[in-house]
Amino acid sequence: METTLRGVGVSHGVAIGEVRHMGTAVLEPPAKQIPAQEAGREQGRARQAVDAVAADLTARGNLAGGEAQAVLEAQAMMAQDPELMADVDRRIAVGSTAERAVYDAFAAYRELLAAAGEYLAGRVADLDDVRNRIVARLLGVPMPGVPDSDHPYVLVARDLAPADTALLDPSLVLGFVTEEGGPTSHSAILARALGVPAVVALPGAVELGEGTVVAVDGSTGEVFVHPSEERKTELAAAAAERRAALAASTGPGATADGHKVPLLANVGGPADVPAAVAAGAEGVGLFRTEFLFLDDSERAPSEEKQIAAYRQVLEAFPEGRVVVRVLDAGADKPLAFLTPADEPNPALGVRGLRTLLDHPDVLRTQLTALAKAAEGLPVHLEVMAPMVADRADARAFADACRAAGLRAKFGAMVEIPSAALRARSILREVEFLSLGTNDLAQYTFAADRQVGAVSRLQDPWQPALLDLVALSAKAARAEGKSCGVCGEAASDPLLACVLTGLGVTSLSMGAASLPYVRATLAKFTLAQCERAAAAARAADSAEEARSAAQGVLSGE
Repeated sequence: METTLRGVGVSHGVAIGEVRHMGTAVLEPPAKQIPAQEAGREQGRARQAVDAVAADLTARGNLAGGEAQAVLEAQAMMAQDPELMADVDRRIAVGSTAERAVYDAFAAYRELLAAAGEYLAGRVADLDDVRNRIVARLLGVPMPGVPDSDHPYVLVARDLAPADTALLDPSLVLGFVTEEGGPTSHSAILARALGVPAVVALPGAVELGEGTVVAVDGSTGEVFVHPSEERKTELAAAAAERRAALAASTGPGATADGHKVPLLANVGGPADVPAAVAAGAEGVGLFRTEFLFLDDSERAPSEEKQIAAYRQVLEAFPEGRVVVRVLDAGADKPLAFLTPADEPNPALGVRGLRTLLDHPDVLRTQLTALAKAAEGLPVHLEVMAPMVADRADARAFADACRAAGLRAKFGAMVEIPSAALRARSILREVEFLSLGTNDLAQYTFAADRQVGAVSRLQDPWQPALLDLVALSAKAARAEGKSCGVCGEAASDPLLACVLTGLGVTSLSMGAASLPYVRATLAKFTLAQCERAAAAARAADSAEEARSAAQGVLSGE
């Protein structure tokens, strides 16, 4: 008999297939003592296992490229953390085996993260994955991970580590469902990049039996268990209709009455560019530059290395717009040479622009590299700062851009509520705004984007978040400047219409979402989008906001 479960849809499309569960976690190693003379050998075993896992994660990142590469390289750094390894060595020195020492050291670090505030608690799943891989290697058992199968299936897990999500084979993994995670988690972002239908934060997901047939709707967040033939037919027809609409939709982004809404791509490095170009991106709305800095946590990349990487992306969009975000270090992206190691809550500490203003040489080198990379190219370069809090921040960034001789537009990201509330003041120092809705939601609702338990507060349909978007867009319009959205909210086709109605002037998203948003925008006039936006803001919850907007756009 068909039953319906509801989670959070994070990647468009429909998948129908049998459930396959993620490989089981590594068992806890036995707590046995070793003779003192074996400590050196055990410490060597531990070091070899750690280095092998770090190398494997780095290799997976190189294969995946783009956003996934940055995430996996951060995990590799986590595996080789000096303090963790020192703790492992201490535990072995007093009699633990290598595998038990790793298990216990990671457990202690896990408790610290879990107690350090919700933002860092979101890194626990990544830490657990690293621990499991190291212990599995030491025990000589298979790595936990994606199941082996010759037939396509729907992958079900409590959560998916980035190392697994990054290399999913879309020809075998029809879609995935997780019990934990949120709409802006690493796995959700990578799922959208892969174009794999996905639902997260689904209560009871891991209780679905192996081999159970399910239908996953990544747009609505619905999972149908034992779907009827009628349901399968209905979903297949809807999927076919979507594909036909996508194929018919080409050209620049615009509403049905011709109001232009440039559709741009979020990229994590040169590896993401081909997909963006193929999807018809009109430029880049968010070029994340962290991938360059994660290669070496001890020092910043040279100016020459930065110039070469930036130019690869700039050359791909002649006459197009490329918006580069300068380094956003701190919180879940710590760098040993930049960020403090002892902050009680790094998400609320020295992060983003604050970090760069504390290290002006790093900011100056990056801005100079961008200026040189753009020389002789017809591209429209724009550079923005992350985590701008007020006008003083915006002025400091603009001054740094001018001092570096950068001939580009300077902008500020709106990720902190204060920036939205004082957007007009900030716009007197910079030339555009770009809303990072992931962090803006996180800071508005005090709800970590990696924690599934608070996923309803991470929902970009929350009316309070829409109010902040509207405030920012209104300020930009009053100043005659632009205000785009580069957070994951832009990848929701229905929400893209609402954002347009709120006055947003451009939308940037993962390449896989561009056709969906382009096709949906083309169905409605600007006036319809404005009415949908007003209806959404008048609601009292995210679910009511979505329903109200849908009602307006469907003519109900």
